[in-house]
Amino acid sequence: MVEGLDKLPHFNPDNDDQITSVMHFRQQLKESDGVIFSTPEYAYGVPGVLKNALDWLVSSGELYEKPVAVISASPIFSGGDKALASLMLTLTALGSHVNANCSLSIGNIKNKIGESGEVKDAETIQALDKVLKDLINQIVGRAGGWEIIH
Repeated sequence: MVEGLDKLPHFNPDNDDQITSVMHFRQQLKESDGVIFSTPEYAYGVPGVLKNALDWLVSSGELYEKPVAVISASPIFSGGDKALASLMLTLTALGSHVNANCSLSIGNIKNKIGESGEVKDAETIQALDKVLKDLINQIVGRAGGWEIIH
């Protein structure tokens, strides 16, 4: 779990390798076998904090050919589809392995989660399970293993 994206400074390529928080963020991603991005939609796009964090990765390559899953959610029916599309486009530019089976847009999210934040909608749980299994299979496949989850 990566925390502290809001603590990253505004992107500036002149300070590319001199900021401790940026170096730590990059190291976390470098050490991961795969990454799950989960984002709300904000003004028909990804929140600025997430976009800023991704901008810090443009020249460093931590997400190059890395398996990723992308999940968006919105209280409106479209499910954050514009944020999902924007994020997938950015991840493609970063060279991530973006698989259509590893993306999910969840609409009407407020009616699908409980008071403590857990997902309570059976269809959403099933869709999340499918995305996660596909991501795991991509990771295992990259490591030379067999598809292990059906």
